[in-house]
Amino acid sequence: MLFYIVAYDIPCDKRRRKVANLLEGYGKRVQYSVFECVLPQSKYIELQKRLKKLVNLTEDNLRFYPLSRHTWGSVETWGQGPKITEYPSSLII
Repeated sequence: MLFYIVAYDIPCDKRRRKVANLLEGYGKRVQYSVFECVLPQSKYIELQKRLKKLVNLTEDNLRFYPLSRHTWGSVETWGQGPKITEYPSSLII
């Protein structure tokens, strides 16, 4: 399992909605265009494949930031917003 920050800048409302709806199935929205996702490698690859079908790479910008458990433990949040997503202590398949 790895923690990913997924951020995007998509000018088209329709594509932006589709991307947001897809990401809501994989993680938690923490800002308008930023999601926190805790995923095994297989789900991360699946997410990227599904996103590629939705976006226009000549107009849109998506960024994927993988963070280790150690790095994630150093994340700070200021102000209002949802709590930091926690790493799962175990994974049941």
